[in-house]
Amino acid sequence: MTLKCFNDIARLSRQIIIAAVLALPAAALTLPSAAQEGIAIPAPSADEPATQGKTAVAVLAGGCFWGVQGVFQHLDGVTNAVSGYAGGEAATAHYEIVTSGTTGHAEAVKVTYDPAKISYGKLLQVFFSVAHDPTQLNRQGPDVGTQYRTAIFPADEAQAAAAKAYIAQLNQARVFEAAIVTKIEPGHAFYPAEDYHQDYLTLNPTQPYIVYNDLPKIENLKRLFPDLYRADPVLVSEAKLAN
Repeated sequence: MTLKCFNDIARLSRQIIIAAVLALPAAALTLPSAAQEGIAIPAPSADEPATQGKTAVAVLAGGCFWGVQGVFQHLDGVTNAVSGYAGGEAATAHYEIVTSGTTGHAEAVKVTYDPAKISYGKLLQVFFSVAHDPTQLNRQGPDVGTQYRTAIFPADEAQAAAAKAYIAQLNQARVFEAAIVTKIEPGHAFYPAEDYHQDYLTLNPTQPYIVYNDLPKIENLKRLFPDLYRADPVLVSEAKLAN
């Protein structure tokens, strides 16, 4: 069996499982993670001041990139959010290879934002609060493997220091029931994913995986960060047209 066929079967099996879960009575469903429930957490105790006249970039990994991308696309101040891969080499930055879990890559999202409207610290607050569960090691929800790990790929030393300090702050405050396992991984390039992965949540709102795993994240963003929530997502397809 080829790797591509194996991956197609795996994706289909995952959809069948999720569909079966959705068919259960509501009382039988339990929310498996803090990310799906959403959790209010304190903002970073130290954050950079707003700056004018430039854009900034954050690269974050928190499980399947469909949902993480969707969350940041609904965040005011974000000008683009692209699904892709980080942590490995350019030659292996392809979905069929990354799914093997042997490339060093994590499914990640490159968030371009306006630091005059939203800070890096606020992005991290949303990341830890609603985009994923930072206490799950090498998995998120139904997805298992190092390619689904929680990780931050800082653009510079300032971002790395900010992320490290915030993780320490949250762990010390025992905000989560378990310790945060998010890795800070500097020095890695980001590689955009294939076009069919971009804007996936918006384009496939009724897909069972999206309904069960990712749409709750958007609702949690709206509930916990009403001042930052934007109803109309900023899409990769629209950003390409603008450029």
